[in-house]
Order: sequence, then structure tokens, then C-alpha cells
Amino acid sequence: MSSEPAIVFEGVVKRFGPRRVLDGLALSVAKGELFVIIGPSGTGKSVTLKLASGQLFPTAGTVRLLGEDLGALGSRALAKLRRRVGYLFQSGALLGWKTLAENVALPLAERDRLPPAQVEGRVRAALAEVGLADAGDLYPAEVSGGMVKRAAFARAIIEDPEVLFFDEPTSGLDPVMARTVDNLIAQVGRARGATCVVVTHDLAGALRYADRIGFLKDGRFLQVAAPDAILHTPVPEVRAFLEAQRVEHRP
Repeated sequence: MSSEPAIVFEGVVKRFGPRRVLDGLALSVAKGELFVIIGPSGTGKSVTLKLASGQLFPTAGTVRLLGEDLGALGSRALAKLRRRVGYLFQSGALLGWKTLAENVALPLAERDRLPPAQVEGRVRAALAEVGLADAGDLYPAEVSGGMVKRAAFARAIIEDPEVLFFDEPTSGLDPVMARTVDNLIAQVGRARGATCVVVTHDLAGALRYADRIGFLKDGRFLQVAAPDAILHTPVPEVRAFLEAQRVEHRP
């Protein structure tokens, strides 16, 4: 894992009207790091993810992605940078009238002019990587929620991005499928050397694969630390979050 930051937040403030969601947020995520954001609902976790990926822009402060100041980029440069990024939305965001394979192929169809045989080969490889080698001809309505999430995962990695963002990747999944998705994040992220930033409520899952975990509350990180340090936290708000999820504090 390189020490060069893939993502940097410096004094980031984000307001929606009079409501201040982020309040001077600071963060540095190294290239190749698996970084997880946890915290209570409504504290700005998904907003942080959207700022990091250039879907939103800060009211004040600076966000840098892969060395680029997102707020200083024009639309063409921003579109070029986004090609180096994959994003898995909470719902999966698949198109219901397209098969899983067609959904996975969308980034290639929209941004690349590749021969059909090459597109098909890359789609097959991505689906196989997430355990859906035989499901490409099915439609989203014909498969389980876990398969939808895995197909969305395949779409996120189809262009071999340097950074992967995951917004609640295990939301709505049963415990077995949630662990499958957790394992995919760890395996695919590390195999590709990608930087992964994950927003989740599933702390027990995050503890299995995260390099560091950041606890976000009131627009700032109250603690950013390795999983074991989070488990032994002296921070009362983090301690309460652990206890609410019945995550064991190991003495």
C-alpha cells in the first residue's frame, strides 16, 4: 500500500441550505487502503462518499481525488477522472429492462468503443469474478438482492478502476450474503490494488477487512483508527455505537 494519498479532505464543509452536514472534515486515505466509514444515521456518511467521488462539491474546503482538486476541474477533466473510479450504489441501481450482463457492460458501451467480442469477454470475466458466471442472461427482477448487489459490483469494476466507492453494500442482505459481499470487497480490492472506501452500518463485517475505520458524527471524524483500536476505543460515542451493535469489546 502506497503512502501517497488517493483521497484527501481538507477543512471540508458541506451545507444544504441552512443545514450543515459536514463541519471542517479532514481525512487522508492512502492508495490501496480499505477504509470504512461508520457512524449514526444522518451524520453525512453518504455525503462524504459523494464528495470524494465528485458527485457533490464542498461548500468550503478542498477535496482531492488521485491528486486532483475536484473543485478546480472542468467538466471534461472531471469526466476523465471519473473513469478511474467505480461506484456501487446502495440499491445496486441496475436497469430493470437490461440483463445483468447488459448492465455490467454499460460503462463500456457509454465510454469506450470496443469490439463487441472484447466487451463480451470483459463482462464475462467481471461476472465470474463476483460469482455470477452463469447469470448474465437474467434480468434484475429474476434474481435475489444479493445477486443484484454482485452484478452492480461487477459493473463497478468493469473498467478496472483505481478507486472503488461502496455505499451500504450489504444493506438489505441476509447475514450469509452480507459476508459474501464483504469478502468480495476485500478480495477484489486487494487483488486489484484498488483504494476502497466503504460506507456501512455493518461494523462486524467491516472489522473483518478494513485497514482503518473512521467514526463520523456531527460532521467530523471522532476517531480514525485500525479495527483493533476501534474495538478498544475510549471515545464514548464510538463505545456506544459498538455496544448498540453488540460488537464485543476485547479486553
